[in-house]
Amino acid sequence: MDGVITADEAHNRADWKVGVDIGGTFIDFCALEVNSGRVASLKVLTTPEDPGAELMTGLALLAEREGFDPTHMTRFVHGTTVGINTIIQRKGAPLALFTNAGFEDVIELARLRMPDMYSLFCSRPDPLISRDMVFGIPARMRVDGSETKAPDVATVESAVAAAKANGAQGIIVAFLHSWRNAAQEASVKSAIARLAPDLFVFTSAEVWPVIREYERSSTAILNGYVHPRVSGYLTALEERLKSRGVPARPMLTKSNGGLMNAAEGKQACVNMLLSGTASGVIGAAWLARQAGEDRILTLDIGGTSADFALIIDGRPQFGTGELIGEFPLHIPSVSVSSIGVGGGSIASVDAQGVLRVGPESAGSTPGPACYGRGGERATVTDAMVVCGWLGHSEMAYGQLSIDTGLAHRAVGELARRLGRPVEQTAQAIVDIAVSEMFVEVEKLASRAGVDLRDFTLMPFGGGGPMLGAFLARELGMKRVMAPRRPGVVSALGGLVADLRGDFIRTIFSPLSAASLPIIRAAFEALASEGRDWLAAQGHDAAAELNFSCDMRYLGQSYEIEVVLSPEWLEESDAETIEQAFHRTHERLYDFHDPDGEIELVNIRLSAVGAGPALSFPEIDEIDVSASPARRLPVYTGLGVEAVDLHDRQTLVPGSSFQGPAVVVQDDTTLAIPAGVQARVDRHLNLLLTFAE
Repeated sequence: MDGVITADEAHNRADWKVGVDIGGTFIDFCALEVNSGRVASLKVLTTPEDPGAELMTGLALLAEREGFDPTHMTRFVHGTTVGINTIIQRKGAPLALFTNAGFEDVIELARLRMPDMYSLFCSRPDPLISRDMVFGIPARMRVDGSETKAPDVATVESAVAAAKANGAQGIIVAFLHSWRNAAQEASVKSAIARLAPDLFVFTSAEVWPVIREYERSSTAILNGYVHPRVSGYLTALEERLKSRGVPARPMLTKSNGGLMNAAEGKQACVNMLLSGTASGVIGAAWLARQAGEDRILTLDIGGTSADFALIIDGRPQFGTGELIGEFPLHIPSVSVSSIGVGGGSIASVDAQGVLRVGPESAGSTPGPACYGRGGERATVTDAMVVCGWLGHSEMAYGQLSIDTGLAHRAVGELARRLGRPVEQTAQAIVDIAVSEMFVEVEKLASRAGVDLRDFTLMPFGGGGPMLGAFLARELGMKRVMAPRRPGVVSALGGLVADLRGDFIRTIFSPLSAASLPIIRAAFEALASEGRDWLAAQGHDAAAELNFSCDMRYLGQSYEIEVVLSPEWLEESDAETIEQAFHRTHERLYDFHDPDGEIELVNIRLSAVGAGPALSFPEIDEIDVSASPARRLPVYTGLGVEAVDLHDRQTLVPGSSFQGPAVVVQDDTTLAIPAGVQARVDRHLNLLLTFAE
């Protein structure tokens, strides 16, 4: 019949775009069928013993439940914790470091700073490469890039032999001033490839060619340390997708919130160490822009940690120096602060009889006691079950059923040791978790110089909605925005992310009209590199090129990043660039020196290829009071109260109700304290407003 599309024709025209994120406990799926606008989401327990197997399980469940066809997948974006877990668990490749003779202590000396200068018991982490695996090579390059001593060939040969004898799987080559001239590193890499083709080699200049030998060396070490596991994982991923007939080339989320293809991910492993946390912030920023929210504090709680980030003017904040386990990451990344408090964080009583929460986590295996998977120690999730906020529906899309008896037993063990009622002990666990998050968020706000009362909290992840409203209340925030599918926001972030490549060059030049031609030429070279990178990723549309410089007053030790307009360079407008630096310095440090001589250290370029223009349906609001499914007893800290239980599926745009309340849905549970007005907007976000 004319104008009628058969079911088979509709199936054949399906266009599925899928975002996947693997966390410590669950792998999350967010799938969008573009033609119909239908969104499907799912959570599956991870399989730490076989990373990637849960991906196949999830795709099979999507096909079974949602009619998803992997052969109609035109976009597949994947975030994983394989890299960061390798570092945290110290299960990376045995490495050797080749550096200049006399500089063998570069990674142990680092910056001569302690992680916590006020702690008498603080110690620096053991380096990823032990001292006996660091080899000094007689070689020297001047700061201007001229060579004074070529690498000694005999020493390189003996060092390679010793590294292999000591069990090295790979070698990192990091020489002085390779940011200026990488020829010595390249020549040593070639020699190693000739002498030991079975070893992989990375040079510091090819990983991140930036000044300061420790930062450059440590970044290259992180890249090499995770390389075998990440490369092996991605190869297996490609084979598994191919076996399911997936035509889309797999893309990976990066620490900078962008994407790259899997082929690059096997070599540039360091770029995806924070992929999961970054894509969560990207997804949150996209949801915030859709809802017209421009100032957001994100709260991403998984099984192991709570991650916080600021979104200002609808955009995530970026920086360098984010911690990967115990080690700083010196490439650009979405600024995220983390603390070891999640839904699976274990509560314990120390030798002094003090109740503590985390950082040890039950993970997905065995998981919290209430999961019934063998866990016996009380966690934050168990505490929420004992209080009554959780346990009223299946969790994780039917993957888990809550056993309240097991939760009471686990928390009860702690209660007996403390000599307190079990409900009070559970509440104490929740309060400690919230207070530890409070401290970390206050640090973040202080560093950024923002007043959180001007922000809206967006909780996501499996545990974010569970604790988000309690944290917002303690912080004095007035609004909370819970997305329609909080449990899969990180997967959504991969779905909506852009391609993004970051490039850097150190040039060391005074800022003046005379130096601008050199600076402009360097930017043109980076722009060409950025366009080539986008083309290699398969992007053939227009590119967005963002320019910035790391600048400082002459005599300062560290620099600040200043965003530049291309027109300033084209017009040789040194004065405008100077004023931009002064304004940035004033904003960050509350002062500037208008007569100070300015030095330009690094130039940076971010090449962005826009992702698909996706949108979710909007529904007109209808002013209606929500009817609870039933009432249930909840221990709120003051006593047991009768609390309304709502099913998220029944809440339509315009629905409103008062807290205290519990809202259950497939991927999470929202706990809403008293004194809160809740309303559903046209995007199906649940907006919570605290009473003045």
